[in-house]
Amino acid sequence: MKHLTLIFAYLLIAACSLLSNAYSQSSQTGPLQTGADQMTLYLPALQGKRVGMVVNHTSRIGTTHLVDSLIARGVTIKTIFAPEHGFRGEATDGEKISNGRDPRTGVFITSLYGQNRKPSPAQMDSLDVVIFDIQDVGTRFYTYISTMHYVMEACAETNKPLIVLDRPNPNGHFIDGPVLDPKFKSFVGMHPIPVVHGLTVGELARMINGEGWLSGSKTCKLTVVPVKNYTHQTPYVLPVRPSPNLPNQQAVLLYPSLCFFEGTVVSVGRGTDKQFQVIGSPYTKYGPYTFTPVDKPGAINPPLEGLLCYGLDLSAISISKQEMMLNYFFDFYKKASDKGKFFLANGGIDRLAGTDQLRLQMIAGVSEDKIRQSWQPALDGYKVMRKKYVLYP
Repeated sequence: MKHLTLIFAYLLIAACSLLSNAYSQSSQTGPLQTGADQMTLYLPALQGKRVGMVVNHTSRIGTTHLVDSLIARGVTIKTIFAPEHGFRGEATDGEKISNGRDPRTGVFITSLYGQNRKPSPAQMDSLDVVIFDIQDVGTRFYTYISTMHYVMEACAETNKPLIVLDRPNPNGHFIDGPVLDPKFKSFVGMHPIPVVHGLTVGELARMINGEGWLSGSKTCKLTVVPVKNYTHQTPYVLPVRPSPNLPNQQAVLLYPSLCFFEGTVVSVGRGTDKQFQVIGSPYTKYGPYTFTPVDKPGAINPPLEGLLCYGLDLSAISISKQEMMLNYFFDFYKKASDKGKFFLANGGIDRLAGTDQLRLQMIAGVSEDKIRQSWQPALDGYKVMRKKYVLYP
């Protein structure tokens, strides 16, 4: 039996290693295909195996969920690991997710956004291989990549292979923002990368492995099934909203530029129908547009609930710059009626920025241009490191 187990393990590793060459054999012409779309490349590595799935509502092949597609092909799925917002993507921001069973398939769902954010050794013991397939939006503080980090760590510690089915990054065409200072590491920023990192989840997984960022500098047996016919300049409109408060492409593109407001007294539209497309506050009349956040599905107890906010509607502006649009953030701070209360006392802005320097520089009156210049040395170093891990031109 022991010999059979070893043979099985070697065969599994060999099957996974074949996938690593898939991208070099694909062209840059023709329709874009996500990693999940290319089922012939990874299905053989799953046949006869006990599979764990790190997935949510974005894990689709066309209109069919990846879990349903694999079960229909005889794959044994033992566990679904659910990230923030849950398996169906309906839980509000920060809401703890409970364990349970998927009513459609009966597969047990283990929350990675509840009591534990990392699969336990006991949970991993029942698996032969783990699949990660979740749509990211390309920012350091979007927590799906933090979940991926902990899954990689669990795989490394239990010697289980991880297959990442890659997807395009809708904000993958530029790199910007401060690089995280490890002193400010948190679940909304786990790696020393910029706010907008210019990587797909597959490329980031390669970087996490290659740079020794897992606990104990371990590495996991990683295979990435790359996106076919994709470059970092390929426009990509997400077919499914990636989370409850990013309802459309405009919100996805504005998200990197507006998320700093979450560490302030300014609302980004949670509790409205224009999440991450409007900004405003009840404490300063920032502009002519008004809105009132209310409790609603996907935005339970939103910030500034029930208060009339004055600000701007950005839902129809053109987004063409290949950088974070920080003019709104700096302008709102300058106009704040009480600058001492602009930043929330919970330290959220420092966790989002990955440093306390942005806040301190703004308080000191440093200009946006000077602040951007202060980011440049770390950004230059990051770009050099990034070249080792990119899969796409």
